[in-house]
Amino acid sequence: MRLSPVALLFALSGFAPLFAQSTAAPASSAAVQPDAAELATVVVSGAMPGPGMWKVSRGNHVMWVLGTLSPLPRNMQWQSRDVAQVISKSQQVLLSPSIKLKVNAGFFGKLFLLPSAYSARKNDNGETLQQILPAPLYARWEVLKQKYLGNGDAVERWRPIFAAEELHNKAIKANGLSKSGEINATVEALAKQYGVEQTAVKYQVVIEQPRAAIRTFKSSGLGSVACFSHTLDSIEQDMPAIKARANAWATGDMQALRQLPDSDRHDACVSEVTSADFAHQLGLNDIPDRLKAVWLAAARAALNRNTQTFAMLPMRELLLPTGYLAQLKAQGYAVESPEEQEADPATDSSTSAPANAGSSPE
Repeated sequence: MRLSPVALLFALSGFAPLFAQSTAAPASSAAVQPDAAELATVVVSGAMPGPGMWKVSRGNHVMWVLGTLSPLPRNMQWQSRDVAQVISKSQQVLLSPSIKLKVNAGFFGKLFLLPSAYSARKNDNGETLQQILPAPLYARWEVLKQKYLGNGDAVERWRPIFAAEELHNKAIKANGLSKSGEINATVEALAKQYGVEQTAVKYQVVIEQPRAAIRTFKSSGLGSVACFSHTLDSIEQDMPAIKARANAWATGDMQALRQLPDSDRHDACVSEVTSADFAHQLGLNDIPDRLKAVWLAAARAALNRNTQTFAMLPMRELLLPTGYLAQLKAQGYAVESPEEQEADPATDSSTSAPANAGSSPE
């Protein structure tokens, strides 16, 4: 899972489902016209094969792992025949690792807490972004806000990290990209079609006292603007690379995925959240490590139990030398990238890479 820092913030106060809709003013069509620099990298569209899968094995037990990416080209139609072939012969599908929210409050209790939770994303004492941000940083924000969010003022009173996420989401959409590309939905539909067991790999965050959690968040807050600054950097400078990475995933260009730089925005924002005082007070400062431990345990169990398993992981965890699969390799499992499989194809048909890469499912 590519952990969303803002989703994590809502997880800490237990109200992510209640904030599925943004309250920011809609951007006008004039506000989201891409400039010449953005047009330099054209986002692909139409039928696309996606990347090859990683192979993790021990003995005659194998797990095929699809690397996911966000964002992806919005008008791409993923041709998922290879994945369909793997899922059809698998005994289990491990869904993308995620956080499960559990709040010890009933439906009406959540409704009563909603005003407090809503106010938690606003700056203290009604302050605006202009009042709390350094002037040069706010000047950059004004330009990008006008371009992607229009003239709405509601977001001006949000904490910087929430405002940054709203801006980033609108910039992604304006550049022809989509957060998910419907990859997870396609995999879940295929598992259902072939009657394969789906396992949700989740780390559960339990908010025992949601009122106290909200008070803790509001009192400690987030003093840094690192996430906000990195988000502006990403939108101003990284958009061509972001679109190129999306294209590389769609076309299955592993060399480009390895070479293109990933924005450091995500790491900066997650670090800002998990290092904040309220995260330490709630004992939730190490969620990424806990989520990794949950997935690794589920993967080992699946590899021990099944002849064949299909799983999904963020592409960065497949490429990082310290990622999830690197951990399995260190524990004695054989791990082969798509390129390694092409260079040395397996002779055993039960564990060889799917054929007909890129063709559509029948």
